[in-house]
Amino acid sequence: MLGALVKLQVRAFSATRGFIPRDPRAADDLWRREMALSKLSGDEQGILFVQLCNVLDPGIAVALSSVSNELRAATQALLQPLKTGHEAAAALCRKLGHRNCKTLREAQTIYCWDKGLTVEELKLLGTLGSVLPALKTLTLYEPAVDPDGMQQLAAELGAGALPAVTWIMIMTHVGDAGASALAAALGQGALPRLKILTLSIVAIGDAGLVALAPALRRQPALERLALDGNSFGDEGLAALVAPPPPAGAPPPTTGGLAKLKQLDLRFTKITDAGCAALAAALDSGALPALEKILLYGTRASATAKAAVYAARANLEGE
Repeated sequence: MLGALVKLQVRAFSATRGFIPRDPRAADDLWRREMALSKLSGDEQGILFVQLCNVLDPGIAVALSSVSNELRAATQALLQPLKTGHEAAAALCRKLGHRNCKTLREAQTIYCWDKGLTVEELKLLGTLGSVLPALKTLTLYEPAVDPDGMQQLAAELGAGALPAVTWIMIMTHVGDAGASALAAALGQGALPRLKILTLSIVAIGDAGLVALAPALRRQPALERLALDGNSFGDEGLAALVAPPPPAGAPPPTTGGLAKLKQLDLRFTKITDAGCAALAAALDSGALPALEKILLYGTRASATAKAAVYAARANLEGE
């Protein structure tokens, strides 16, 4: 009986989506999948339902909830939060300039420039990180949002979130707490393909960069890092730049920002001491791919900056 119900429900759901298989082999494959679903226990079907709850595309979970009386009863309490979440996600989609949830789900770019997002909406955007498989570029500039907005967003990014994103530009208050939350997200496996990270004028101090730096150093693809306009100084920089390797040891080729080509440190509180440590690290082989470093507007003297550029042949500056 359950197998028949599964068959009817899946085919009805397929019909609403317009993909009833015409090829007999495809139809047979679908039937085998339906039969496999019918053999799951009620608890197993419940677990599958929870895993399929996607506020951007709730239809699959809703269809699954109807395959049996048992599952229908077990999921009633979960359907209302799913509906509420879908309504909130749909409102966020429209606020971001997307017609509906489908267009956001398939979007390669999210450009959020002073859209008036609230903390709750930023938090929701973080939870959507696991269901935006096509997204490659994310820009966030929300000057009026409460200071903990980015912290809430980062805290919702779990393992594997934003799997295709290569470029993130954030010009919204992050602060030390937000930097720590971002570090935790990166440590759990979020943003595995990140190549360009811009955190400009986002109130990251030494404590924030000390927390974030180890996670950044483990980003295997990171090529450009902009930290300009933040309040960190020598302590934060020291955490970001690896200590020199032991004498005679080869420079690292993996980890440790091995692919970083450009580093923007303009208008930070780095002093002559920080520049001296940076020059020593570069001279010892740290940041082996670095081609350009920007130090304009720091507290370091011209002589200290010159020593940094002299530490690596052909290193570009301002």
